[in-house]
Amino acid sequence: MALIERLEGQSVASVLRTRATTDPGRAFLHHAGEAVTYAEVESSSESLAAGLAQLGVEPGDRVALILPPCPEFVVGLFAAAKLGAVIVPLDPRLTPTELQYTLRHSEAVAAVTAESAYGVDFLQLFEDLLVGLPALQYLVTVGEEDLWYDDRIFQYEDLVSAGAGRDFQGSEVDPSDDAFALVYTSGTTGKPKGVELSHRNLLFAAGGTAAALERSADDRITGVSALFHVFGLGPGILSTLMAGASLLLEDGADPGRRLERVESAEATVHYGVPTTFLEELREQEREPRDLRSLRVALVAGAPTSDELVERIRSELAGTVLVAYSVTEASSTVCVSRPDHTAEKRAFTVGVPLEGTEVRILERDGVELPVESVGEIAVRGPGVMLGYYRQPTDTRAAVDPEGFLHTGDLGMVDEEGFVHLVGRKKDVIIRSGFTIHPREVESRLDAHPAVQESAVVGVSHPILGEAVCACVVPIEGAIVTDVELETWCRDTLAAAKVPDRVRFFDAFPRTGTGTIRRVELARLVQAEVDPAI
Repeated sequence: MALIERLEGQSVASVLRTRATTDPGRAFLHHAGEAVTYAEVESSSESLAAGLAQLGVEPGDRVALILPPCPEFVVGLFAAAKLGAVIVPLDPRLTPTELQYTLRHSEAVAAVTAESAYGVDFLQLFEDLLVGLPALQYLVTVGEEDLWYDDRIFQYEDLVSAGAGRDFQGSEVDPSDDAFALVYTSGTTGKPKGVELSHRNLLFAAGGTAAALERSADDRITGVSALFHVFGLGPGILSTLMAGASLLLEDGADPGRRLERVESAEATVHYGVPTTFLEELREQEREPRDLRSLRVALVAGAPTSDELVERIRSELAGTVLVAYSVTEASSTVCVSRPDHTAEKRAFTVGVPLEGTEVRILERDGVELPVESVGEIAVRGPGVMLGYYRQPTDTRAAVDPEGFLHTGDLGMVDEEGFVHLVGRKKDVIIRSGFTIHPREVESRLDAHPAVQESAVVGVSHPILGEAVCACVVPIEGAIVTDVELETWCRDTLAAAKVPDRVRFFDAFPRTGTGTIRRVELARLVQAEVDPAI
């Protein structure tokens, strides 16, 4: 197929090199009021790659990127690509325990991190973590501190300067077989799994997304606030690169600032999860901005209602597309197109990317006919190499025919459009983040006042789904919702902390003693305050 043929033999580094040669002065990134051109990203990544090579980073080594949205993240990504190394993009808001686990599991030899971000002093944090991370040899920090006191810690700017103009031994990679990114996602037990994605995996999904959105060099993309996420890597950074467009880097914290950026930069493409757009719709009602530059909004990351799609279309962007994204498939699996009917764009997640096959399977793995609801299975160039160091889980996820079993329930209609119906897996999608109830329940059950817990998701107008902890306290115990939320916050990422705690004397159960989670969710849903 045409798209696959265009990507054949390309690596992430070669795509940047080609773009920097053909469009050297075009702005690739916009950040903090400054533009960074394609040529500047190419030059800085060459220098950083040389600096990392001097430290001993080799092809196949893992390099962690623990940064907020900033040019240094993008430069670090391409520096690793030039070395033939594997990036490990991590959320800087992970708890210390989660960060230590992923760094240890990935066996990262170097990490590029902010000195401080989101209220965390990463220099102090890593001083505590390094003792338990024998594989992590070097820390590269982005900031202003003088770090002469530790010979394993280097300032980013110093390392780039040291590598400028120096040769280094690059690596010829096999784009199809060599891993480029190790993206961590929660598995069915809530424990992080490292999804190995090749150069071809990510470039395929990125190119397919760019084609579906009819991206051009004139586009300015906003809404990519989580570069560590697979959607930020593929449809965000790499899709922008392949189109020769510009990417507006922002942390996405405040909807007012986001809309001001759209207006001032005349952004043309807006990515976001449903929560992002709901916040912006409310802000736009409060203080309208001129958003006429937006030609398309792409909604992904969580279930989307047709009502929300219509509001985005009428109040923010004239054309709204919906994407179905899976980490193990390098992000975009299906996406609607501008030339699809309004009905299809509102009620489906579009059609599979060119070169991607979607099957709907019965519980026993038998393929179902059209218009049947079953598990969505995907095969194509975007499907992962596997779970890092977890061959058993890989075999369970990808069948002998190469189809990835997503755990999502859906249907394919007679015209080939995919309808996302629900989830087979017991997960909650909160503001685009996947949360496994068992992980939160394990933390709650460890509290001395909790006899039993069950965590359920309830629909929420802003978050998509809110996390509700249903708790049966030990007889005679005194415990409050605030106490349990604080208990969870000590060890869980912010997105996993319950939005609401509901106390019960006993849980409704089936005849076999299983908790009736659907009934619990119904009981809680009736009480949910939209202002959670």
